[in-house]
Amino acid sequence: MKNVVVTGGAGFLGSHLCDYLINRGEKVICIDNLFTGSKENISHLIDNSNFKFINHDIIDPLYLEDVMIDQIYNLACPASPIHYQINPVRTIKANTIGVINVLGLAKKHKARILQASTSEIYGDPLIHPQVESYRGNVNTIGPRACYDEGKRVSETLFFDYYRQHKLEIRVVRIFNTYGPRMAHEDGRVVSNFILQALKNEPITIYGDGTQTRSFCYVSDLIDGIYKLMNVESFTGPVNIGNPNEINLLVLAQKIIEIIGSQSQLIFKNLPEDDPKQRNPNISLAREVLKWEPRISLDEGLTKTVDYFKKSLSAIK
Repeated sequence: MKNVVVTGGAGFLGSHLCDYLINRGEKVICIDNLFTGSKENISHLIDNSNFKFINHDIIDPLYLEDVMIDQIYNLACPASPIHYQINPVRTIKANTIGVINVLGLAKKHKARILQASTSEIYGDPLIHPQVESYRGNVNTIGPRACYDEGKRVSETLFFDYYRQHKLEIRVVRIFNTYGPRMAHEDGRVVSNFILQALKNEPITIYGDGTQTRSFCYVSDLIDGIYKLMNVESFTGPVNIGNPNEINLLVLAQKIIEIIGSQSQLIFKNLPEDDPKQRNPNISLAREVLKWEPRISLDEGLTKTVDYFKKSLSAIK
């Protein structure tokens, strides 16, 4: 039984990771400041003797003196543009000062540590699909840079600790992920479309809708992250995502059909630096981790729609 820290553990991805680890018999310490995370996401774990929640912001030093930590998953950072642009300086701090703090914790405990990086480090990519060797096309002074550049710096810090302190690191580049526990107001395309369709409101398309994304269901993503953490002699970075590409017009129509919605499409201007294409090359994940996604988009969307239906009913 390992002692595992999950920062950002009350968030969308973090809470699913906590579930996964608990189900595998690990002891989990969930760290979250609840800025974008929610206690509701982990409420079913609170009474579990193998789970502990600590309300803490990783920008402040973190001391865990009463237990030896074996592994740390660092997922602590707002991940949607709406959230990470509310306080861009704090977003940068989470990816620099916060990352230094969790790396220091890993160094002290001689723990293996995984950084949840992002496909956003590729920016608006000039090669397609994106491979790990691609260095990206990022606007360093744009409104998304606090997140994009912050995550790039976090990768740099991880590899410098690896080289300088021989720390055992893992770096995953996460592509668009969706599923139950997505926040209602986070501005992500899947949750936006589903909520608008369930309410029979117009579905908002930014740009002309021909821009593409590749959507990975959350259980597949968590499985890939776990395999990366526990594979030997491999630091990454490695892309984890679903390579099945779809444009946003088709996605909207799929969601309308699944729900049986009366929603129509409306179009607004594309936000600055919004990428036109996003699709992972997962050859490295297939080769090294023996991983690839298993949940189809139709199956995953149906499960996610069911979650939001229940969530809206609970609000009413």
